[in-house]
Amino acid sequence: MTKNRTLLLGVTADVSLSLMRGLPAFLAHRGWDVHVVSSSGPHLSSLSATANISPHVVEMAREPRPFSDLRALVAWVRILRRVRPSVILVGTPKAGLLGMVAGFVTRVPRRIYMLRGLRLETESGIRRRVLSELERLTASASHEVLAVSKSLADRYVQLGLAPQRKTIVLGSGSSNGVDVVAHTQAAISKSVLDEARAHAALRADIPVVGFVGRLTIDKGVEVLAEATASLRESGTQFQLLVVGSLDEGQNPGLLKRLRESCAEVSIVGHVADTRPYFHLMDVLCLPTYREGFPNVVLEASAAGIPTVTTNATGAVDSVRDGETGLIVDVASAEQLATALRSLLLDQGLRERLGIAAHERVLREFDREKVWNNLDAFLLSRQ
Repeated sequence: MTKNRTLLLGVTADVSLSLMRGLPAFLAHRGWDVHVVSSSGPHLSSLSATANISPHVVEMAREPRPFSDLRALVAWVRILRRVRPSVILVGTPKAGLLGMVAGFVTRVPRRIYMLRGLRLETESGIRRRVLSELERLTASASHEVLAVSKSLADRYVQLGLAPQRKTIVLGSGSSNGVDVVAHTQAAISKSVLDEARAHAALRADIPVVGFVGRLTIDKGVEVLAEATASLRESGTQFQLLVVGSLDEGQNPGLLKRLRESCAEVSIVGHVADTRPYFHLMDVLCLPTYREGFPNVVLEASAAGIPTVTTNATGAVDSVRDGETGLIVDVASAEQLATALRSLLLDQGLRERLGIAAHERVLREFDREKVWNNLDAFLLSRQ
């Protein structure tokens, strides 16, 4: 008798499908009948063009909304009863909760919660307690919690959200790995690099500190501004390149602080392809307060760029301190400035760390390796 190899993947927002870019097609090629659930959007609808992939729309709000959440839960139950998957793998908090509960109700044979991060780590009071209880419910409705980094798995267990026996990390972690070759300079045309250089309007004779991501408090943007202001006051020559836009609900003053923190700063906003911008940087800076596993560090490493990041959950897994980059304490602008200064003033150190970062990402986080690990894991749960 042929085993049912029907797999359902899910995330809350259509834009979050970028977290698994290429994975549905890879799994479909491996023989899975793949179904994908998210809120409506172009990322989801584009999947219908690939054989053996079926998109399903369930409108889900990121924040708790009891009535719309109940409607979404009913929609999830209907989809699961119709599709009858053998395995569901669902991540992001709202989709994870709804998918695991619906999977429990419909008795899906294997329910795996993909833990991509912990929003509650930067919350407090009632909101933190509510988010904690929702995580416990999600974990209890799942058979396993698949965390994208070891520190995230450890933190999840430490907070009592799931038992250790239920919490798993595959390989060295990461949710989707990185296309290493595509991020090398050889893979990017000269015209594309020149266009990015012109867009950023950076000088060629001064080293560049780069930031790539959403401009939010959680990403440590205020700490970055304080650290770069300290570097400027110390007389360290550098330029600041910021790739990303202000997140909804964030104080516009964040942008002002970044602009004022450095004599030479370029904020290019959101770009469709970040790859060429890494090759304008000498060091990536991610002063984050929390992560699952930061893809941006893998992308910088693939480009041969060292990273300065923090010892926050998830971020600490992305860099080997002193080998592929430098790690500082969360929220310490003083330590961040010191680490950045040491790299800005030592080109040889930057180059050694960058080479080691590239070698590590090629060895441990190449996308096909991460995908193969996941495919083998899913098959073992059949």
